[in-house]
Amino acid sequence: MAIPVVDPARYDEQLEAKRERITREFARFAPPPLEVYPSPPSHYRQRCEFRIWHQGDDLFYAMFEIQESEVAPGDPKKKQKTVVRLDDYPVASRRINALMPALLDAIRDVPLLRRKLFQVEFLTTLSGEALITLIYHRPLDEAWEAEARLLQERLGAMIIGRSRKQRLVLARDHVWERLEVDGRPFVYQQVENSFAQPNAEICRSMLAWAREVTRGSQAGDLVELYCGNGNFTIALAENFRRVMATEISRTAVASARENLAANGIDNAVVGRMSAEEFAAALKGEKGGRRVAEWALDDYDFTTVLVDPPRAGLDEASCRQLSGYSRIVYISCNPETLADNLETLTETHEITRFALFDQFPWTHHCECGVLLERRA
Repeated sequence: MAIPVVDPARYDEQLEAKRERITREFARFAPPPLEVYPSPPSHYRQRCEFRIWHQGDDLFYAMFEIQESEVAPGDPKKKQKTVVRLDDYPVASRRINALMPALLDAIRDVPLLRRKLFQVEFLTTLSGEALITLIYHRPLDEAWEAEARLLQERLGAMIIGRSRKQRLVLARDHVWERLEVDGRPFVYQQVENSFAQPNAEICRSMLAWAREVTRGSQAGDLVELYCGNGNFTIALAENFRRVMATEISRTAVASARENLAANGIDNAVVGRMSAEEFAAALKGEKGGRRVAEWALDDYDFTTVLVDPPRAGLDEASCRQLSGYSRIVYISCNPETLADNLETLTETHEITRFALFDQFPWTHHCECGVLLERRA
């Protein structure tokens, strides 16, 4: 893995390279012109994790660059891992960059906080909330907690301590992100060690795009797969009569329900079930108490939104999506998106296509596709 090199003067150049690549790779699907949403060129990630490297009396943040051997490329046994010291990290939010040296200065001479500290994770918001998780290779006791509470006051950030089979939450285990989209304020609980969109400004662009492409859908219902903490659910709810969203992670489901309540959303339900199980429930092949409570026969699903993991969708899931009039596909992996579009474009055509620069200075892209059933 290469550590991103941030050069704001070259941002437009790197974004244009991505635009050209995505346009070229998806040309065979004859999509409309690509809509491109730029990221801030630096300080765009609201969450990061670093190893802590101990070197004599010093300690510093570290990441690893992994390089393949020229002698045996592709052989995992021959990959070389190089420790890279980080005194700052322009990829991370300004709040994280301010906390990085402050944290080390605060713990360097405090053995209870420093000893066997292995990793640090930062979670921040656009409004400046910060949660720091300190991960240790030793048990944490009351003495550690007392020092950690002083550290929490000194930094003005919430602290969580972790070690094997331990998780000590000193204040709370989440931050509240506040995003204004189309003039509408939305709030999101983002829980420590649970997925949240890392680039808040690009998240805002993605929500605005998804709201735009689904506007005027109030006569129908939305089914959402892989809903996470309700990121899209909350922003899109007002565009539909009702929303049924599913997610397999217990933590994400609890957070999504908390977010629905915090935003006053009363026309959406979040159920805990895998996408595959939910597809079976829709076809009447899976029953049970939960399925009965959802009363799926009362819905008129005209639109499906899917935001799958990097592996994309399997063939059966693609076939199931083809039954909806409209498909909103959010993808963090253009390769698997292209594979899935081979199936989806048999029945649907691409009417909107977007590139979101979620991960500047890397090869990765986030894409949004609106597909509508062919006449």
